[in-house]
Amino acid sequence: MLVYFVYIYVDHKRNYSILEGNGWMINRANRVYRNYRDYFPVELVKTVDLPPNRNYILASFPHGILGTGTCVNMGLDISKWLELFPQIRPKVATLDQHFRTPLLRDIVRWWGMVSVSKESLVRLLTKSNDPKHPDNRDGFSSNAVAILVGGAQEAMDSHPGKYILTLRNRKGFVKMAIRTGSSIVPTFSFGEVDIFNQVANPPDSLLRRFQSVVKKLTGISPLIPMGRGIFNYSFGFLPQRRRIVQVVGSPIDVVKSDQPDAAYVDKVHGQVMEDLDRMFDQYKAKYISNAKNSKLIIQ
Repeated sequence: MLVYFVYIYVDHKRNYSILEGNGWMINRANRVYRNYRDYFPVELVKTVDLPPNRNYILASFPHGILGTGTCVNMGLDISKWLELFPQIRPKVATLDQHFRTPLLRDIVRWWGMVSVSKESLVRLLTKSNDPKHPDNRDGFSSNAVAILVGGAQEAMDSHPGKYILTLRNRKGFVKMAIRTGSSIVPTFSFGEVDIFNQVANPPDSLLRRFQSVVKKLTGISPLIPMGRGIFNYSFGFLPQRRRIVQVVGSPIDVVKSDQPDAAYVDKVHGQVMEDLDRMFDQYKAKYISNAKNSKLIIQ
């Protein structure tokens, strides 16, 4: 056991617990995960080709309670991703503390998850895109890292039918893209907010204040989700069967710079918000039921 703890510490210090390549495919495309995908179901929609000659940050919204659409398509069952975006390794960034926790660390690594820490992202997003490079001996030449930008804050606003994004003041992913020369790809998971409700927590409520304090201390929001049970549909902690469609938008190319200019960061950040707004308006009638009364709020 002591050897295992030492290994975790050394591995995280050395390479931030990153599992190279796609890992064992049995952990990322099997019948169990396909059944989980089909339960909702979770779908993946490509709007344009993504060339495998560069690396990508997928700015993924909304977070919802679990980020199910992104995690299924780019973590648990990547078969559809590999079909639509060949030669691009899908990764999902999550909290760094997951990789410091015994056993949990190994599970999330099997699912292709990586730390959202600055060091981890730089390591992945500066990998060579030369097919002949030793890092690409698996036949892939690009990394696509999905970041659920809204995070725990956005999760607190997740309620069925409400698309509220925490984005307006979140620019770290844009700076990371500029520093590494990675293209930003906005993605939107329609239906993500519908698989769980949660106990009412308006911004000024006692519950929201408590959640905000815990989030500040731990980085995790203590949500109280309300789903369904095994034999009933009205209460329980299982997700409801609601269709989730993750639409992958067009890449936003950036000019690489070690010192991102604030005005340029704002420009790229503004383009991300515009693209998300346009994607929502373009696809909402196709993928969500109450489209006429649904609107996107970016805060």
